[in-house]
Amino acid sequence: MENILQELNDKQREAVIKTEGPLMVVAGAGSGKTRVLTYRIAYLLQNGVDPFHILSLTFTNKAAREMKGRIGKLVGWSGARSLWMGTFHSIFARILRIESNHLGFPSNFTIYDTDDSKSLMKSIVKSQNLDPKIYLASFVLSRISSAKNNLISVKAYKENTELTNQDKSTGRPQIAMLYELYQRKLFQSAAMDFDDLLFKINVLFRDHPSVLHKYQQKFKYILVDEYQDTNFSQYLIVKKLAANNENVCVVGDDAQSIYAFRGANIENIINFQKDYPSLVTVKLEQNYRSTQNIVNAANTVIHNNKSQIFKKVWTENPIGEKIKLLRASSDREEGNMVAHQIFQDHRNEQVALDAFAVLYRTNAQSRSIEEALRKLNLPYRIFGGLSFYKRKEIKDLLAYFRLSINLTDEEALKRIINYPARGIGKTTLDKIQIASAKNAIPIWEVLMQINDLSLEINSGTRNRLKEFANMISSFRAQMSKLNAYDLAQEIGKSTGLLSELYKDKTPEGVGRFENIEELMSGIKEFVESEVTETELHEQKLRTLDEYMQDIALLTDADENDKDDKPKVSLMTIHQAKGLEFPFVHIVGVEENLFPSMMSLQSRADLEEERRLFYVALTRAERKVSISYAETRYKWGKLDFCEPSRFIDEIEEQYMDMPRKPNFTFDNRSKTMGGGIRIKARTVSEKPKRTSYKKIESTTSNVVNRPTSSHQASNPDDIQIGMQVEHQRFGKGEVLQMEGVGSNKKAKVKFKDGTKQLILRFARLRVV
Repeated sequence: MENILQELNDKQREAVIKTEGPLMVVAGAGSGKTRVLTYRIAYLLQNGVDPFHILSLTFTNKAAREMKGRIGKLVGWSGARSLWMGTFHSIFARILRIESNHLGFPSNFTIYDTDDSKSLMKSIVKSQNLDPKIYLASFVLSRISSAKNNLISVKAYKENTELTNQDKSTGRPQIAMLYELYQRKLFQSAAMDFDDLLFKINVLFRDHPSVLHKYQQKFKYILVDEYQDTNFSQYLIVKKLAANNENVCVVGDDAQSIYAFRGANIENIINFQKDYPSLVTVKLEQNYRSTQNIVNAANTVIHNNKSQIFKKVWTENPIGEKIKLLRASSDREEGNMVAHQIFQDHRNEQVALDAFAVLYRTNAQSRSIEEALRKLNLPYRIFGGLSFYKRKEIKDLLAYFRLSINLTDEEALKRIINYPARGIGKTTLDKIQIASAKNAIPIWEVLMQINDLSLEINSGTRNRLKEFANMISSFRAQMSKLNAYDLAQEIGKSTGLLSELYKDKTPEGVGRFENIEELMSGIKEFVESEVTETELHEQKLRTLDEYMQDIALLTDADENDKDDKPKVSLMTIHQAKGLEFPFVHIVGVEENLFPSMMSLQSRADLEEERRLFYVALTRAERKVSISYAETRYKWGKLDFCEPSRFIDEIEEQYMDMPRKPNFTFDNRSKTMGGGIRIKARTVSEKPKRTSYKKIESTTSNVVNRPTSSHQASNPDDIQIGMQVEHQRFGKGEVLQMEGVGSNKKAKVKFKDGTKQLILRFARLRVV
């Protein structure tokens, strides 16, 4: 072990060998966080700790696999295989399957993804004769998700007057009822959604102390990666499990906490010491990734945040190039600048295209970048596109797998009962669903009793329903006899799905068949890969239900791009978290875009935006460029933009405003649309560094200024159609309202354009 410890710096070594008691490792960007976690586990194993007593929680399955691989190389595969290592959802799904009887679920319960949940919610809304435009499935599920992440049950939701009043104020008083029906249908289908995996593990530990005690004794050492991204539910699980031994090590960086919109709570890491007074804190401040200029520039930005654990990140890497600032007259010109810069660096530096990343605040910004890259014939990959497992043909085949595993999975059944077409139409399915509700039995039981129930279905359709049920039952009977690949092939052929797709010789059809082919390859790889830790002592087939459990918990970050050719990476900054690239271009760094307009009225929200900018800067190893456009089209309207305050927060000594253009622009006046003429600028024109205060005081397009005695109205009094007054934008009309409580927003048409405002911050006055 001595040789391994010698590979660590002093602070890393301190974090690795401090195995007993609570430890918080504050890991700056590029400081070797994963290395510390890996070596800490290896150190525990080499010092005699049983791998079955170690719990390591990550935020992606990919991170867990990579860490387990490194540990295997350090201390041997037998120990690595037996570790309980994975995402919160995968680990606790595993525990829930073991302890499912305590909650009234079978061990093979289905895990619903977003599409399944939306489909279920839409059918519930329809069954209650509610307006689907008012009770949007995505909105209702967002409310339910927020409740579950805060451990608010159906009963607690109904009794919470603040929540129910918020629902009433938005014209959606039935959300509590929909929450109840949604949970009831999930239970009837022996299914859980992603939020349930954490919600129900909390319920399990709360209601069954003996089960909690069992896992407290089992997990004597707990490690949590990316602790700054944990929500209340995750925080509580870790706290309960660590209550006895308190051998808990959390690793994270408050400066990279950027997921508040998902429920992540930065206070979990900032206030960690309050839970553990004997806490030891180790700060990893040496950056191994970036140049000195990049590290120093990032430090000058993040030090503007008040809510933080102070640290001074430093590096011994070369000084490197200064951060290049590009100013463009339009988003189209910005795209051209960035694409040409990538082209030049690719050619001059002799590096592959996958060394380049373009990062943006919102997905919509990719359009101009894509167009510019295409013109230069530079291939690119967009992260966050349609997931492989969300494509229709994939979901269709997976639905057959799911139903064969869990006969009460109604969403899967409804999806494939008539695909490929077998003469079971919507009318028949509606009758079956009505019978299911009337007799309080799952749809599958209706199929099993099709001859005993008084249904107005003709004999031909009855026979087709019985044939469908017999086919699924035959697949289920082979579950323990065939490996995952052989059964998947059998299902694909017997259902006619493979031949249905093969018949379509259009380019799209060929692509769909190739996707199924790729899925089968993945199942084959799963079957032939090394056994997992749970199978180590039980030599058995790798079955289809085990494969489905494996892929049900995949995140976007875990999915691989099947094309191995180097490409420029395009992604939002949120998607770039945890990644690194030699060359990074951060685009659209403008006020109201980055930071976003929605964050400008709250210090907490603004500080999260600043952390997001910090994350963007620290993805870069060698070179960074920051660009902004002076005009940008939004909803068909040409907006005039100001450079972001974050640019001004970088000290000038780390910035470079080049005196020579990257390439030749046409400097003649160009018509941008609507008769507006904008003069194109070259990057040789140095942008004026202006503080945000100056921007606010010199804004020339503010009209209809409000009176000096501006008294804000109660946000709850503001309604659609009202005339209101804003301190900065003047008078306007409320066009649209959305959101609830503290997130209530209004779209207001002012004389100089339409704005979307959060009412709790906007201080609107009803005129």
